[in-house]
Amino acid sequence: MEQLNPHQELDRAAPAIEVRDLHKSFGDNEVLTGIDFHVNRGEVVCVIGPSGSGKSTLLRCVNRLEEPTSGKILVEGIDITDPDTELDAVRSRIGMVFQQFNLFPHMTALRNLTIAQQRAKKRGRAEAEKIARENLAKVGLADKEAAYPAHLSGGQQQRVAIARALSMNPDMMLFDEPTSALDPELVGDVLDVMRKLAHEGMTMMVVTHEMGFAREVGDKLVFMDGGVIVEEGDPTEVLTNPQHRRTQAFLSKVL
Repeated sequence: MEQLNPHQELDRAAPAIEVRDLHKSFGDNEVLTGIDFHVNRGEVVCVIGPSGSGKSTLLRCVNRLEEPTSGKILVEGIDITDPDTELDAVRSRIGMVFQQFNLFPHMTALRNLTIAQQRAKKRGRAEAEKIARENLAKVGLADKEAAYPAHLSGGQQQRVAIARALSMNPDMMLFDEPTSALDPELVGDVLDVMRKLAHEGMTMMVVTHEMGFAREVGDKLVFMDGGVIVEEGDPTEVLTNPQHRRTQAFLSKVL
């Protein structure tokens, strides 16, 4: 694992993720307008909102896949917007699962899980394969290690992608609409894996349209619209008794 600078050691008392006055523009289009929020350790925060509200951009800013225009993002107390931060060292603690599975099509499920371990973590083949097999079993795919992505369903591919992220031993997981590209009958298996992770105490930030999952598993629900956080709170409370008219209008269409 890459080492942090001595003055950038992890602060275990700090929130897992802290966002301060975050702005993000693409040209003249301001997508995020002064976002402030945090994710505590062991917490599952679900982010909902209409398309174009800035949800995925926020998530991608959290590990600097998108470059913030201004504001600060702290991961375990380390300011990842500071140019002196060893960004790859911080990123190694963050697992990311995307809407698309991004598996290597010419590699087996097992090899998809070992390649990053060997290159980024410098693990030997035997150790990487042991960890990969443990995580394939964790997502219910122990019997698919020799399968290529083309021979797996979309749900199975997404579970392989989750297992790949877990094989890097992250402190937290970011999910960007992980079920939205799946056929409806395949969604449940992926959500079951995410429930299991939540119950095991994994810190998770989840951009999702799955309101049932947000209600059942989430510790906090964040509703975004127009690049701002409109409302946040206990998921059941927000879903059943939204306070803001924009939240009410959105939920009336999706629930």
